[in-house]
Amino acid sequence: VQKQSLISLIKEAKQRNKIVVVGGPYVSSVPEEVQAAGCDFLVRGEVERLMDKVVMALENREQGGVFEAHTHPPLTESPLPRFDLVRMDDYLTMSIQTSRGCPFDCEFCDIVNLYGRTPRCKSPEQVIRELDYLYQLGWRREVFISDDNFIGNRAHAMAVLDLLIPWMKSHGEPFNFIVQASVNLGKDLELIDRLTEANISHVFVGVESPDEEILKAAHKYQNVKTPLIDSLNNMNKNGLSVMASFIIGFDGEKKGAGERICAFVQETNIPVVMLNTLHILPNTKLWDRLKNDGRLLEDSTSGQSTGGVLNYIPDRPEEEILEEYVQAWNYLYEPSRFLERTYRYYLSMRPTRAAGGVVADPAATVNGRGFKDAAGDIQRFARLSWRQGLVSRARRQYWRQIFGMMKHNPSRFVPYIVRCIMGEDMFRIRKSLLKDSRAFQ
Repeated sequence: VQKQSLISLIKEAKQRNKIVVVGGPYVSSVPEEVQAAGCDFLVRGEVERLMDKVVMALENREQGGVFEAHTHPPLTESPLPRFDLVRMDDYLTMSIQTSRGCPFDCEFCDIVNLYGRTPRCKSPEQVIRELDYLYQLGWRREVFISDDNFIGNRAHAMAVLDLLIPWMKSHGEPFNFIVQASVNLGKDLELIDRLTEANISHVFVGVESPDEEILKAAHKYQNVKTPLIDSLNNMNKNGLSVMASFIIGFDGEKKGAGERICAFVQETNIPVVMLNTLHILPNTKLWDRLKNDGRLLEDSTSGQSTGGVLNYIPDRPEEEILEEYVQAWNYLYEPSRFLERTYRYYLSMRPTRAAGGVVADPAATVNGRGFKDAAGDIQRFARLSWRQGLVSRARRQYWRQIFGMMKHNPSRFVPYIVRCIMGEDMFRIRKSLLKDSRAFQ
């Protein structure tokens, strides 16, 4: 919900005399700013039962309007997305959605207020139809399953996997998937095994803090019930690449939170973590609490959580929070330390099923990626090897680890390289934060 870029796009579209229709979580919670920016039609809430009205208004050349959903529609009513209208060469990832909502109620999260606490699900057959459509259109890259919590309804997740696994095998494993899930996934080895069998190899997990009291205060109880380190290690060892998010700036947080996060990341060896400063989102319990306490700075709300001005008055010095934030980025994404952590992570991951002698359905028609995609992979690897293998001070370490992965866990070589490439983006953010830490003052 990057407010400033949203407002800029609306204004630019109006300058080009375009009709602007805006929807999504931010405008559903705070509609006034997009209306002031010139939005013609505003859609608040979920669109399934509103789309006919929106289209009719456009066809009738109406001058504007607000369409508001007062209920959460069943996702069985959601139509097949028009993927054929997408210029696929412009994207590295396509997105589908199998459910909305989350059974948990974290104080800082807006999912429950926006989509409900009981996950609503598409039928497994709907999910397969969407993937089949992408397949027919020639897509052979990553697919992001954008559910708020893919395992929020375990029975639904298993039902989807029951159809997805044979579909993937019969189509030659055309996709690699990424999902978002709660950390309790780590104690469900059966579900982890089913996920990896379906080629769901990456999972984004909200860890948020290594401090148990902070997690309890934020109502993130699911992260307390299972030992975090054990849960994350289970995912890693059983074939899931974890990306984890952390937040600095919670109420009750003691000095040194950044150092504790760094120690936790180093212990779990998670290569890529998203470090965020706490940013209070509209339509959350935390927003309401801080507003009632007179600590909410609404005019500073931007949706940006990777640095910048806080939109609330913290209960410890803001300068201390932001300094810890910058230093945590500096520590975790020092190139040599990042490479070593990534290497340890993928060395400890079990080999793939194929490496263990388990192969896909021999009747499958393997539809691999095209020459253009393969050429792009070679170019990305060449750029990585130039930057980290020749220019970087860690160049000897880079090549030592390259050959080490090829020798000790070759079936995990590709995800290891992918994480190293992602590290390049993290290095740039680190450099920017260190160069301009005045942005936090």
